Amino acid sequence: MESENNEKRIIELQTKISYQEDLIQELNKNVIYQQNQIDQLSVLCERMKEQLNEVFARLPESSIHTS
Repeated sequence: MESENNEKRIIELQTKISYQEDLIQELNKNVIYQQNQIDQLSVLCERMKEQLNEVFARLPESSIHTS
């Protein structure tokens, strides 16, 4: 009887571990995807900053208003 309970418990633990491993893999994929998005957005922001600086550099001094 105790042996059966131990076996059931082992099976339950193995099932939980398997589920957790799958979940960790899925979460890892999401983290990688999100990091790629962050990297792309960082590059885009840097390009936009450079373009904005170029636009400001071409404006006459009197066109730039500061508060």
